[in-house]
Amino acid sequence: MASPRSGNPARRAQLDGSAPSPATWRDWIAAARPRTLGMAVAPVALGTAAAFNAEGYHLGIALACLALALCMQVGVNFANDYSDGVKGTDAVRVGPGRLVGAGKAEPRAVRNVAIGFLAAGALAGLAVVLLSGRWWLLLVGVVCIVAAWTYTGGKRPYGYLALGEVMSFLFFGPVAVIGTTYAIIGRITEDSIALGIAIGCFSAALMLTNNLRDIDTDRAAGKRSLPTLIGRRASKALYVLLMLVPFGILWVFSYALAYGVAVFAVLLLAGPAMVIVVLSRSPRDLITALGLTGMSALLYGVGLAVAIWGGPGGFLPAA
Repeated sequence: MASPRSGNPARRAQLDGSAPSPATWRDWIAAARPRTLGMAVAPVALGTAAAFNAEGYHLGIALACLALALCMQVGVNFANDYSDGVKGTDAVRVGPGRLVGAGKAEPRAVRNVAIGFLAAGALAGLAVVLLSGRWWLLLVGVVCIVAAWTYTGGKRPYGYLALGEVMSFLFFGPVAVIGTTYAIIGRITEDSIALGIAIGCFSAALMLTNNLRDIDTDRAAGKRSLPTLIGRRASKALYVLLMLVPFGILWVFSYALAYGVAVFAVLLLAGPAMVIVVLSRSPRDLITALGLTGMSALLYGVGLAVAIWGGPGGFLPAA
């Protein structure tokens, strides 16, 4: 008899007669986790703005970096669906269902989609290298692809070692922002470092909220996430800290930007997200917080990027 916590969930469901309906196109789109895509757009926008502020701009490289980030984000989402599904971690979920864990799609199909997006990301990365002429960035691309697959895949996935938040901070924060800036102008700026830390905190907060929501099911499945190690109270405190750091950095930038203060309007979303997380009593309470966190990151990144482009004088011509 097949183990209830391993193997092919879709095949097991077919054998015991409990197979759900095959995945629809809506299920495939949901599996790409659209709410997380802001974490791909925001760092590229900020990295491009930092390059522009340093008097450098290249639309082709910026678009290639955006394609790379989006493909990597979708690829890691499908890879996570596949790996957690075959391990049995997604057998019981509170949040949106998964393709493999719910038995709606064959693991091989989900794995192939993940590989396809990661391959597309590799091609976008190659375009970045060709346009910029900075060949050593190929090594960075290889590291990113390996990190995307080994989040929950492989024999020792770092997502099961309480490193998900750290890696999210690094790869969708400093690596993405600084990498974009460097690809465009060939150097690292102080702005790109600060902006990478800011958006990296949002990314880590998004991951932390997801893991906090799944704390009970992760413990039952033997998955060691950060919340399973430090507990709910400490996780909630860390989430609030991660959400506040970007606005501290924004406060510094706002002194030199005509529209910098306007970006504080993102607190209208980030504030309620923090309240929901702190007061949450059940995993379902955190589903709304996840959406608010992702939207906060997107609006913060794009908003601050626009403010940086506007500079001290804004976009209006001088009188």
